[in-house]
Amino acid sequence: MGSRANRGRILILPGLESANVPRRCGGGRCGRRGLAGGIFSGGASASRPGRPLEKDHHVAPGELDTYYGFWSGGQSGEVRVFGIPSMRELMRIPVFNFDSATGWGITNESKRVLGEGGAFLNGDTHHPKVSYTDARYDGRWCFINDKANTRVARIRLDIMRTDKITTIPNVQSIHALTLQRVPKTERVYAGGEMIIPLPNDGRHLENPKEYWTLMSALDAETMEVVWQVIVDGNLDNADTDYTGKYLAASCYNSERGVTLPEMMGPERDWAVVFNLPAIEQAVRDGKYTTIGDSKVPVIDGRGAAQGGTEYTLYIPVPRSPHGINTAPPDGKYFVASGKLSPTCTVVEWAKVDDWFAGKLNDPRDTVVAEPEVGLGPLHTTYDNRGNAYTSLFLDSQVVKWNIADAIRAYNGESVNYIRDRVDVHYQIGHLKASLACSRDVDGKYLAALSKFSKDRFLPVGPFHPENDQLIDISGDKMKIVHDGPTYAEPHDALMVRADQIRTKQIYDRDDPFFAETVAMAKRDGVVLERDNKVIRDGNKVRVYMTSLAPNFGITDFKVKKGQEVTIVVTNLDEIEDVSHGFCLVNHGINFEIHPQQTSSVTFVADKPGVHWYYCSWFCHALHMEMNGRMLVEA
Repeated sequence: MGSRANRGRILILPGLESANVPRRCGGGRCGRRGLAGGIFSGGASASRPGRPLEKDHHVAPGELDTYYGFWSGGQSGEVRVFGIPSMRELMRIPVFNFDSATGWGITNESKRVLGEGGAFLNGDTHHPKVSYTDARYDGRWCFINDKANTRVARIRLDIMRTDKITTIPNVQSIHALTLQRVPKTERVYAGGEMIIPLPNDGRHLENPKEYWTLMSALDAETMEVVWQVIVDGNLDNADTDYTGKYLAASCYNSERGVTLPEMMGPERDWAVVFNLPAIEQAVRDGKYTTIGDSKVPVIDGRGAAQGGTEYTLYIPVPRSPHGINTAPPDGKYFVASGKLSPTCTVVEWAKVDDWFAGKLNDPRDTVVAEPEVGLGPLHTTYDNRGNAYTSLFLDSQVVKWNIADAIRAYNGESVNYIRDRVDVHYQIGHLKASLACSRDVDGKYLAALSKFSKDRFLPVGPFHPENDQLIDISGDKMKIVHDGPTYAEPHDALMVRADQIRTKQIYDRDDPFFAETVAMAKRDGVVLERDNKVIRDGNKVRVYMTSLAPNFGITDFKVKKGQEVTIVVTNLDEIEDVSHGFCLVNHGINFEIHPQQTSSVTFVADKPGVHWYYCSWFCHALHMEMNGRMLVEA
């Protein structure tokens, strides 16, 4: 099926001037009638200009959203939590970044999670993934990758806080991230994108033929890397099947080049499939090696020229494939998006079974359809009616197409598999339908994450926001119901039904997040729930204080210059939303303490004099009076 002609980097609507021309207008009054279906902040749609949003999409003040949306924060290194369909931002969860509001990267508790990676003040989050039981979201964890510093993190969804971060050995830049779906999430799969020498210790610097990358598996409970598989090419995106047997990843740069012309050489790259039971058995049998100082078992999965190995299958697809997405609710197919081809490649998982059973001779025999969808296909998501939705970067569109009809067309029938198209603004990357990565896919909403937004919002200088759009996909035609800016750069998103996430409003006193700090207090003979004490231990001073609006339990304490000071604060308030902050002026120290939480910080008192500390989270009518003094003797 044909697609619209590529009109350049920005969609230019027929009869209208180029979006590259600066314009002075606001409120959508530029003659564009909502720019092909968008809704402005006033709530007008292109289909019904100037009229309010349909009631089904409106969430009134005080009403709760239907879904949690988990958005990657991109270069901010965080994960953002939205309410859907209101698109109200509810929370920013610091992960790999330094966050001065919560004290992430400042407190001892957060530093323990960050580990050695805490030396980095940045991250690049891409693909949030929520854990499963029987391919349904179970609300335990959200996992996220850091492409910038080769890490994977786990977020506890009961408190919306990061509790584990792992640096992946033997690779650079974790981009692909996906999870085991059945019987539950016991494995997390992370693909290294950049190819490097193995080991990367200074050997083979100028010999790219010795550069490789690996797919890694982590234990979801311990977050330890349990195995790795070496592959040909660079790993991009990944997804698992619904049986627990297979993992598929897009794999570009099949010639392992290091310059753009070298990477663009072959006409085809691969979707590489990993045989997970075979890999796990090889590790149990000791059929592996290790690399350098790492003790992680490594399996050799190279062999694309032969179609693969007992551990891997390399399916030729158009050059530079990008998205890999399994189709719910039964997970019968996965779709690889072409990026540089106007096509998507549909692979049937049952035929992957046939390949590994020796019933197929050609890896391409696993392909059951290759529909032409438009220019620049990147990612595909799904509804519960057999339809796929693919983002078209160059066309700035979402295209809706039917999988069964695409298979019929591939087999020679004359059938139109394209169902609908909608313009988005502009250059869409990831997209995700509500519950679309689970058995519960419901076909109600689709989030479109567009990379460019010029002419959409008030100009804020050379730095432009991204544009998130929410699309109603419940009917035959797609309809944009939200259009709004977002801070750079959300790469991917996920929508989980609200009842699938069960959060705590008040911390349990035995929460493992601050258990190490509690254990330290017990060694000092301090009961954090009642004691306010200063413990002096040689050149170290530990100050234990409670907070109960509007007072700190200790309003002054004295230390000597050069002493190492640890301040431990326990919030005794038992009413939700009565949080306190502890800010020590001119020391770069500020952190949160939520009801029944304990937080701590350690620093060297190197400035003689009087130094005030105060509650930095508004908690009480006498909030401004909630303070105290640290007295540092020269």
